[in-house]
Amino acid sequence: MHDGERLKTDFKDRAELVSHVASIAPWLSARSASPIRGGRSAAHSRLQLIEPLRYARTRNHLDGAVTRLSPYIRHGLLSLAAVRDEAVRIAGNPERIEKFIQELAWRDYWQRIYAAHPERIWSSIEPYKTGWSENDYCADVPNDILRGDTEVACINAFIHTLQATGYLHNHARMYLASYIVHWRRVRWQSGARWMMSWLLDGDPASNNLSWQWVASTFSRKPYIFNLANVVKYTGPDIDTRPDFNRVIDASYGELSARLFPNRQAR
Repeated sequence: MHDGERLKTDFKDRAELVSHVASIAPWLSARSASPIRGGRSAAHSRLQLIEPLRYARTRNHLDGAVTRLSPYIRHGLLSLAAVRDEAVRIAGNPERIEKFIQELAWRDYWQRIYAAHPERIWSSIEPYKTGWSENDYCADVPNDILRGDTEVACINAFIHTLQATGYLHNHARMYLASYIVHWRRVRWQSGARWMMSWLLDGDPASNNLSWQWVASTFSRKPYIFNLANVVKYTGPDIDTRPDFNRVIDASYGELSARLFPNRQAR
């Protein structure tokens, strides 16, 4: 596009819109659109489907009762207050959905940190607590991660979902961030920048501060996971066969010793 040229906004259907976006974004390899629909109508339709009473006990499962409202919140189609009010209306009593409301509060908290301390979004708030220094981490995301072709099958599945839909369940985001930072020893900033480039709900505050929490630069210790945990929270659509997930198939003690040998020696 030339400077000053107005974007086309009138399309006969979604297929024409998708085709137009592809034509002005030749750097995109994929030509299929995310299944997530944009617009205020879609946002309010999705809001009517939330299940705040099931949320607390199922939210860590990839098929749990998460709202999937984050893209609409991110782009201003829904406010946190509107989501809270609808959840309270459904539950009848805010005390019954305390965890649901807490998670909305966390999102507000990230935004307040961003507003008060914008320098914390791309800089480590504290040193890594992994036994490794900042300089021990690679600045580039490896190509096999970019392609979704790592030696860990479940990680590949998460990458493919992210790239195909622009969305990923929060637990899967944590798994993916942990793998990139701790198994591959990549700087959290590089991983956060790469993930946010794919996310429809990509928000610097929520995304980057969550990556810092995983990395341990905004938490007391690094977040890691193992295959048993992935099996517990995923379904049959994720390949969790041990033979294809060997590097994460170990106890937490074994993984900690392997990933953080300097930290163990302290």
